[in-house]
Amino acid sequence: MSYYKHHLFFCTNTRDDGEPCCQDYDSLEARNYMKKRAKDLDIYGQGKSRINTAGCMNRCSQGPVIAVYPEAIWYTWVDHEDLDEILESHLQHGKPVKRLMLQEQ
Repeated sequence: MSYYKHHLFFCTNTRDDGEPCCQDYDSLEARNYMKKRAKDLDIYGQGKSRINTAGCMNRCSQGPVIAVYPEAIWYTWVDHEDLDEILESHLQHGKPVKRLMLQEQ
């Protein structure tokens, strides 16, 4: 068994060259929000979920991104309601949120 049931990586990269980046969407604030909510829902920690920051994951053109492992599902989001849906549907109930998944490119 894995140490964590789910491991989430939030891209929080900032680009200095003017190219799109996840931090354009305040991804660090979103990561902090999701981490707090996961703790509130008691789905954070060993045997549960871990939420980390990550550098560039080279999918900047698709908006802010979160990668969820071990499923290797990539999400984007618009607001806290989307993040709550990922927490509740995917992390709590094991049902990935198809409407927020990134398309393969």
